[in-house]
Amino acid sequence: MEFIKRSKLSALCIAATCLLAACGGNQKPVDLTENKSAAPKKYETGTIAEKTLSSYARLPGQLNPFNEVNLFPKVNGFVKQIYVDRGSEVRKGQLLLTLEAPEMESQLQAANSRYLQAQETANASKEKYARLKQAAQEPGSVSPLDLDNALTRMKADNAIAQAERSNVESVKTVQGYLRIYAPFDGTIVQRNVSPGALVAPGKATDQPMLVLQDTRKLRLEVAIPEDYVDKVDLKQAVTFSFNAIPGVDHTAKISRSANSLGGMRSEAIEIDVMNNNSQLKPGMYAEVKIPMVSGAKSLLVPNGAIVRSTERKYVIVVKDGKAALTDIKDGMTGKDSTEIFGNLKAGDKIVLNANDELKNGDAVK
Repeated sequence: MEFIKRSKLSALCIAATCLLAACGGNQKPVDLTENKSAAPKKYETGTIAEKTLSSYARLPGQLNPFNEVNLFPKVNGFVKQIYVDRGSEVRKGQLLLTLEAPEMESQLQAANSRYLQAQETANASKEKYARLKQAAQEPGSVSPLDLDNALTRMKADNAIAQAERSNVESVKTVQGYLRIYAPFDGTIVQRNVSPGALVAPGKATDQPMLVLQDTRKLRLEVAIPEDYVDKVDLKQAVTFSFNAIPGVDHTAKISRSANSLGGMRSEAIEIDVMNNNSQLKPGMYAEVKIPMVSGAKSLLVPNGAIVRSTERKYVIVVKDGKAALTDIKDGMTGKDSTEIFGNLKAGDKIVLNANDELKNGDAVK
């Protein structure tokens, strides 16, 4: 046993001696954290161009009827009869519905009675004046004052008769409001009343009796953002397609513009769209390509040269072989190029296929 213990102790001593000898030699430990710098990557470069950019903006649009009217009653009454329904095609001047108001008939009778009475009084005054005038031909038979009074009375009674006649015409006009006619050719798209319903003149926010739309020609309305309002090319045709009818492109000219910015800081333009086959419906959404042209020369870069992140937009300018990140604001976008604004000039060398791996000061070959 004593021999085995001594043998183990000797082996431990020999192992310790060998380890110390290895550490004291010329070999150095490997530094695993050493980071050898990779060779600079090669990037495709180009220059910033300066020229006029002709392109288009892709914007949403909506179809609206060319004419639309909400039909309200002008007087209080009950719906007597409706001659149309939703979807009815109507012509201008066509009778759409009638109302009834019994009290209006009584008002017309009363106005007629007052007019007849005033007319009789005016006729009597006229005859009296004629007799006095004839009698006045005999000197001293009629005083000039009596003749003047008769003339004044005749004129006053005639004026009263004319006023009562106007009152009768006014009541007849109001009575005509009980008949509702179509103001233009179109289609009834809403019917909100039934016979017997009580209706009254309302505001624009109230529910109308009928809604009439002219859908033979439609208005395609597009909102142009404020940044583009001065760049719309009114001379070129607009191309548009409808989401409900994919694969079919239409072209037309811009018909009119508002020449004013609305609440969304945009200008409304309209394009007249003919609807000969009634395939298009008001309310349809469209994708519209609005032709635009830059009024002056702009700085242009390839679309791939712009690096976009949630915080900034920039291009990578190459200065003395090193990368310089330069913030920009982009403008109109064409098929291959984008208009940019920033601390740049034509001829500056930039990285064409830029990405966020390049940092300020990195070497660029």
